[in-house]
Formats: sequence, C-alpha cells, structure tokens
Amino acid sequence: MQTPLRCLAIAVVVLNLASEAQAQLFSRNLPPYRTVLNITYVTNGQWEGKLDVYARIDPPVAAPTLVWLNVRPKSGVIFSFLPYMELGWNVVSVEIFVHDVTVAPVALQNTLCALRWIIRNGHDYDLDAGKLVVSGASAGGWFAVAAALGVRPEHWTNACPGDEEPRVAAVVNWFGNWDLADILQGPNQKPYAARWVRGLPDPLEVARALSPLPLRQALPPVISIHGDADPIVPYTQSTRLHEALRDARVPEQLITIPGGGHGGFSRDENRRAFAEVERFLAANGLSGQ
Repeated sequence: MQTPLRCLAIAVVVLNLASEAQAQLFSRNLPPYRTVLNITYVTNGQWEGKLDVYARIDPPVAAPTLVWLNVRPKSGVIFSFLPYMELGWNVVSVEIFVHDVTVAPVALQNTLCALRWIIRNGHDYDLDAGKLVVSGASAGGWFAVAAALGVRPEHWTNACPGDEEPRVAAVVNWFGNWDLADILQGPNQKPYAARWVRGLPDPLEVARALSPLPLRQALPPVISIHGDADPIVPYTQSTRLHEALRDARVPEQLITIPGGGHGGFSRDENRRAFAEVERFLAANGLSGQ
C-alpha cells in the first residue's frame, strides 16, 4: 500500500540511528529538530513496538504533533510527514504492525498504546498532549480513524501501561479502509481483508466491532483524502464516513482526487490535498509556526 508523497525542494535531512541525535544539520526550509529514535512504547510477547520522535527545538509557541501510523517499517516514510515539519510541527512516527502476525484488533490496540505513551511521556519532548493529530495512509488511516473515533478492542488497556485516555485533536485520513466488514464479504470484498481477522473466532463480528459507526460522542474533526477510482479501498468508505460525521455535526471535510487510485497521487494533487489539510487543521485551532 502506498503512502502519500509530496515533492519538496529541501536539503537532505540526516538521521543518526543512535538512540538520540541532532537530526538536522542544516536545511533552508525546516526549523531545527531533535530526534529520539526506536523508543519502545509497548511490548507484546517478544515484539516491541517502536516509535520515533521528531521534536521541534525551541518553538515560539507550543507546536501541534502529528502521530503518523505505519503498517510498514517506519524507516523511509519521512516524506509522508515532511509537510508538517515544514510548518514547524512535531512528529511521532509509530510502527503498529508486524506483517503476517498482527491482526486488526492488535494493530488498533498498538495504536492506542502509542497514543497513551505520547500523552504520558510527551512532556519529556515538549509535546503538547492537547494538540495531537493522528494520521496514516490506507490501513494506517483506518486505525487513525478507529482510535480517534472511540473504537476500543476488548481488554486493550491490559497491554498499555498507564490510565490515560487516548484522545486526539484531529484526524487526517488518507484513503483508510475503516469498515473492514464492508470488504470482508459482499460486493466490495477484497482478498486482503481476511488477513486482518485471520484465526479469530467470528471474524465478521470482530470486523463489525472495529467500525466507528454508529458514531460515539465528543469526536474530533476529521479530514479524509481519497481517490474516487481507488481499486483497493472503496471510495464509498470515505463518503459514508463523512456523511455520518456531517449528520452528527462533527467538523469534517472530504477531499476527492478525481480519477485517483490508492495513493500515488500527482505532485499537483498532493499539493492541493496538503493545502486543504493545512487550512482544515488551522480552522480547527491546529496551525504551525
């Protein structure tokens, strides 16, 4: 699954794979950042969930933080969130998935554990827990939506140290497949859907339990970007979600990429999408400096 890219004229950002390093030596466009890499936020059996923190150094005001959810290794995904760093945001890049091992409830659980970790430990990196924006592409967008809109797998708190409620200020959803039941069977069935509930009893019931619909209370603003010719995640997943949000009077916006597939958007399409995302977040009190 592809992640959204934006072509940016910037100097190379050099990342040191030590536990902590000054990530940026020089850039004409980015403010200075400190990085702390490969932090363990949760342990599931022998697997350790890791995250990277890109913390703004001496911002003039408390900057928002983008929490980017990865269902691939988090190395090499920096272009997915560079537009936010250009705005002076903090970023936390999170691995939530182990290929051929992690099923959907556990991936969502890992997402919630990561958010809880950030809320509990963010002050160590000058992260404002009240300005978290969760985002991801495809399955990453799905778990961003599910976590932010209150979906909670059974016993998730047992795996996540602490008692903080994983609340976020907004969601940026890039073509997420939030309705697993829709693609598990029926006219929109997709071959990959069964992998997310493999080995679980009553997989269809599990899939339905992971849906944010019907909507819960006190929901954050949601903006989605989706190509209307997406062959992997039906475009109707985004239209249905935003109709429900609109009916519930939750701040929302759906950006349609005409003829767009599953990511891989053009430079102009990405430029337009990110401009709309920036405007939407600023209108909801989340702007960079």
